[in-house]
Amino acid sequence: MNDQVSSTPLPIARGLRCRCPRCGEGKLFQGFLSLRPRCEHCGLEFAFADAGDGPAVFVILIGGAIVVFAALMTEVVYQPPYWLHAALWLPLVLLVTLAPLRPIKGLMIALQYHHKAQEGRLEKRGGE
Repeated sequence: MNDQVSSTPLPIARGLRCRCPRCGEGKLFQGFLSLRPRCEHCGLEFAFADAGDGPAVFVILIGGAIVVFAALMTEVVYQPPYWLHAALWLPLVLLVTLAPLRPIKGLMIALQYHHKAQEGRLEKRGGE
């Protein structure tokens, strides 16, 4: 049990650094969000990785909460004009959505690898 607890931060750190989930050395991405076919250091095939829309959902929910809270607090306290709201919150929306998207996707892929997550499959039972 102690080994399992000590190994948990390793895939998290590798994922957030956008590195290979197995060796932690090779780069995970070749573009902004497109995966490399394999790790250039250890040769791990990244075909297993399917983060889907998960990273985008997490980023939208967390970033949206931050921006909405900040906009509401600013409106209640200062009541600025609408053009100032646009000038403040449009850049913040871009910052809180685009900056964490890649590390969150890397994290989800690293956790997929660590927990050996696979697509669900139907198995036939012996009596049916």
